[in-house]
Amino acid sequence: MRLQKYMATCGVAARRKCEEIIAAGRVSVNGRIITEMGTQVEEGDEVLVDGRRIVPEEEKRYVLYHKPAGEVTTVADEKGRETVMDRFRDFPVRLYPVGRLDYDSEGLLLLTNDGELAQHLTHPSCEVDKVYLARVSGNPTGEEIERLRRGVFMEGDERRTYPAQVRVVRDEALFSDILVTIHEGRNRQVRRMFDAVGHRVLLLRRVRFGPLELGTLRRGEWRELTEQEIGRLRALCGVRG
Repeated sequence: MRLQKYMATCGVAARRKCEEIIAAGRVSVNGRIITEMGTQVEEGDEVLVDGRRIVPEEEKRYVLYHKPAGEVTTVADEKGRETVMDRFRDFPVRLYPVGRLDYDSEGLLLLTNDGELAQHLTHPSCEVDKVYLARVSGNPTGEEIERLRRGVFMEGDERRTYPAQVRVVRDEALFSDILVTIHEGRNRQVRRMFDAVGHRVLLLRRVRFGPLELGTLRRGEWRELTEQEIGRLRALCGVRG
């Protein structure tokens, strides 16, 4: 088995992240530092990541978490801020977030130790729909909504966003609530999309990720996925159980 796949099987991270860890010289096999991606791992090999031995995790776990605003979606934060992993220090296996939610955003976040599934879900070819409820300043016009649907050029990005599904669900005097469905994952994308049409995002909550829905889960609460939900995630990306 290739080293990066073995690491993902052990729950270290998604495969692409494992490749970065290897390239950084943080992995050794049988006492030798490895930086090449094609290295094969055989049964009985000793693999260390940052000096800690890793072994395949037999039990795969899948958690749906309502991330509050003010938590970083990383395993550790160099600025000492609270991370989503702080909620799962006592969980029986080591979990990793699938994708990211901005520090200022809240909502549905999937965490798992299934590195293979995480790799597929975050790969652009999978095109997982992500649905956000955005509360924005003012009331976007019909023309502005159409621009968002067709795709916009965001500041600092030379590529137009892919077409999005955009639907106004509430109009008030000072703000509007709008559902936005995208399958890209550019940095702070929904906020920057609304910036491009002249409206500031006041609150952003992810309410759906692929077949998973946030439902009535409150901020800071989590639950494990059902077998049916896991099956739908696997079917979405063509991953066998």
